[in-house]
Amino acid sequence: MSRPLPPFDPGKPREAIAAAAARVSNWGRWGEDDVLGTVNFIDADARVRAAALVRRGTTFSLSIEFGADGPQTGAGGRINPLYAVRALDTADAGDDVPFPPHGFGGVDDMVVMPLQCATQWDSLGHVFDRGHAWNGRNAADVASVQGDRVTGVQTLAAPLVTRGVLLDVGRALGTDGELPDGFAITVDHLEETSARQGATSAVGRGDILLVRTGRMTKARREGWGTYAGGPAPGLSFTTADWLHDTEIAAVATDTWGCEVRPNEFDRSFQPLHQVVIPHIGMPIGEIWDLDALAADCADDGVYEFLLAAGPIPFTGAAGAPVNPLAVK
Repeated sequence: MSRPLPPFDPGKPREAIAAAAARVSNWGRWGEDDVLGTVNFIDADARVRAAALVRRGTTFSLSIEFGADGPQTGAGGRINPLYAVRALDTADAGDDVPFPPHGFGGVDDMVVMPLQCATQWDSLGHVFDRGHAWNGRNAADVASVQGDRVTGVQTLAAPLVTRGVLLDVGRALGTDGELPDGFAITVDHLEETSARQGATSAVGRGDILLVRTGRMTKARREGWGTYAGGPAPGLSFTTADWLHDTEIAAVATDTWGCEVRPNEFDRSFQPLHQVVIPHIGMPIGEIWDLDALAADCADDGVYEFLLAAGPIPFTGAAGAPVNPLAVK
């Protein structure tokens, strides 16, 4: 399925990123005004086929809780959600009080948080390459004070319902279900995991691929620690061509940054993002909790399911929270 990948020099990230971008670019593939990128691979037929995968009606939330005890450390301005309660009324003042009437009570609350502090999608306006965003748009138009009104995360609110496929690389190739930090998941690893899991994990056009590394399991056991931004297993830069060629709609993992950390180049920051988002046009999901789903898949041997994963449509945002639901 995957084409041979030229070797890259870890000391030359600029050249390697440029070469990969040229090989996998989808610019213009769906027209110059496209806002969906690879999400275009999800059509009505794909959703009907995905709905037919529901057999038991069992649901799995793939989101962590959005609370103060979260993964963020404050680095780069990313903090955990700050929650505040605003009480409307908690006591029965009696029927003689005109408002609130008849002892009515209730609570309002609010949250202050970065939109990418917990389980979330990166939109097509999140990452640039040499001053350009998805489909060749000028980065200045995307990062305006108005936000990204063209390819912001609001465009993904409806279409991200399709077949989900879990590749549990942590269970297939790791120790006690976990890959070590710094483990770069290659195409060979993905295809070996799929072969071990069987036919229901064959990845194809319009699917959302979920890759479990076990990093969330470790955080649950040991605490968040350096989960946000620290060393982690993740996708190798060399998977860019495979992600393009499979024609999947999106990819998500149980890690902070989806790709392996430390990154594979001497001087770089999230180089796979720099190819996948602005050139392939593929949304990336991060901080997804795949453990309960993975345990169920290992139990029944079925690694495909209906996945509904629309983000909260914050207008112009580069990313947004999501509570992905897998249904089997």
